[in-house]
Amino acid sequence: MEFSYLVIIFTALLGLYMAWNIGANDVANSMADAVGSGALSVRGAVIAAGICEFAGAVLVGAHVTNTVRKGIVDPAVLANIPGVAPEEVAVILIIGMSGALLSAAFWLNMSTLVGMPVSTTHSIVGAVAGFGVVAAGWSAVNWAKMGQIVASWFISPVAGGVVSFLLFTYISRAILGKEKPVKAAVVHLPVIVFILTMVVILATIYKGLKHVIGDFPWLAGQNAVWVSLAVALFTSTIAWAFARKRLAARHNDPLGEQIKAVEKAFVPLVIISSCSVAFAHGANDVANSVGPLAAIIHVLKTGTIDMKVPVPVWILALGGAGIVLGLATYGFKVMKTVGYKITEITPSRGVAADIAATATVLVCTRLSLPVSTTHTLVGAILGIGLARGLGGVNSRVVTSIFGSWLFTVPAAALMSVVFYLAGSYFFFDKLLAIMSG
Repeated sequence: MEFSYLVIIFTALLGLYMAWNIGANDVANSMADAVGSGALSVRGAVIAAGICEFAGAVLVGAHVTNTVRKGIVDPAVLANIPGVAPEEVAVILIIGMSGALLSAAFWLNMSTLVGMPVSTTHSIVGAVAGFGVVAAGWSAVNWAKMGQIVASWFISPVAGGVVSFLLFTYISRAILGKEKPVKAAVVHLPVIVFILTMVVILATIYKGLKHVIGDFPWLAGQNAVWVSLAVALFTSTIAWAFARKRLAARHNDPLGEQIKAVEKAFVPLVIISSCSVAFAHGANDVANSVGPLAAIIHVLKTGTIDMKVPVPVWILALGGAGIVLGLATYGFKVMKTVGYKITEITPSRGVAADIAATATVLVCTRLSLPVSTTHTLVGAILGIGLARGLGGVNSRVVTSIFGSWLFTVPAAALMSVVFYLAGSYFFFDKLLAIMSG
């Protein structure tokens, strides 16, 4: 078998391994609220998220991806390394992206082993920066972009936490804290359904469908807002009719039974919101696992380094399958940490956290601010915990999570340097022979 085919098989396995880790860590976050609140069992969450993730990755995943993720290292800088021939630059990129993929996957794997939710995007960004520095020097890294990513460590959880705190405070005071919570739910549940629907549909359009939005002009620009508004009005009307029929008749039940009835009404909402997060995640973050693989295959085929490279459907399917496999086999670790260990989650709290996380990521994306879905969701869950008082949060678990976030970029970068140097030592000449031939 030709060495080039061995390289493709090896990098495909790396992409699959990375996707497996994304599923085990990142995707588990998206379903943590549904599991922690009891709305879904772990098995049910795996099935629901698996369908949504795979659909997002294959149907609307990025068919074109940046050569080097998130613009951290400019390929042009690599191409202009003094005294390095074009075919040598191609080899540097192949070894560097393979090392970056492996180091990011390793870091995610180690984090998942201890149940720590970390950012996949930040893992791959740190890994790419590590190989960029050792290959072309400090100037190869876009430090302004890196500064934005560091800032997002604070922006994401704080913004998500503030929004979820306000939302759950509203739910507590307007519904759960009332003398007749079922009567209050008839008035306020449609409002929450309206907000949830607007946020979920806008996020699905702008995040989940952004790669194919050109094929649906009626969803582009301002039209997306009107479509979301119409669907939100329709669903909130259904919610009002449901609340009147199912809840209003129970206003004479004991207070505990009324609370249970209200929380039960929130169950479908937390399932829908969690599934929408999974769909958008599959559409966007599949590129974190298969983007480097697509770049390596493109370089092997063409011998050139381009800023953007095509992603074949089979690569998207590989990434989607790996993500689902990781969620199914190991996602329970992170699900338990985020769903149970930070604070107690009920369906109403899960809805508040999901709306907050989705809205925060949506707004920040539209403002071109780099945020992590993982960080935002954990911050949102922390916010609903703080809404119950400081005693409602497990500070030891939160400290461990924050610590793992701070170590993500430097840890992935350091491992990437080691893998790049080892790969260069063992494989540079063989790959150069392929590129030169």
